[in-house]
Amino acid sequence: MEMNHIFRQGSDPNKPTLVLFHGTGGDEHDLLPLAEMLSPGSSLLGIRGNVLENGMPRFFRRLSEGVFDEADLIARTHEVKAFLDEAAAEYGFDPARLVAVGYSNGANIAGSLLLHYGNVFSSAALLHPMVPLRGLTPPSLKGVSVFIGAGVNDPLISKAETEELEELLSGAGADVTVKWSNQGHRLSAAEAEAAKDWLDRQSF
Repeated sequence: MEMNHIFRQGSDPNKPTLVLFHGTGGDEHDLLPLAEMLSPGSSLLGIRGNVLENGMPRFFRRLSEGVFDEADLIARTHEVKAFLDEAAAEYGFDPARLVAVGYSNGANIAGSLLLHYGNVFSSAALLHPMVPLRGLTPPSLKGVSVFIGAGVNDPLISKAETEELEELLSGAGADVTVKWSNQGHRLSAAEAEAAKDWLDRQSF
């Protein structure tokens, strides 16, 4: 499965591999600085979405703001999973020790991967995510830890949407931590620090 990406081998083999999913208009390099802060020494796999919207990379199509093309989302979810399997074989990282770090559109594809494949990630930092799919019975997420970064004044994502996603993941067995900030849809330094503290508490 072809996806533009960058892989950086980490210096600490005891650390997990972080898989990075950018927001709309980003690329495989966008979240590298954040990932280096979250887990120094980890191997990093940055992926670029295969969909273009007005020239801006995304991981799946949408019909309008906040309205996803669900058929495309499902197909792209399976596409990314196939890529992760191939990348694990190519680069030699342990597919059982992956941490997703996704922002906005990237958080949504990471969330969809969890809802389709369960423990595809041992942990996931979802920064300003939405509920990717409704009406799907997720597999067990027991043993999976999820951090959700959310904005109380996010103009794109309501508080109720964040709470619905938290309930969906928790109901499937995930251990969910939510960090609220007042930075709208932007990533904040406090949110990044909270994600780092959360990740430091995980065992791999």
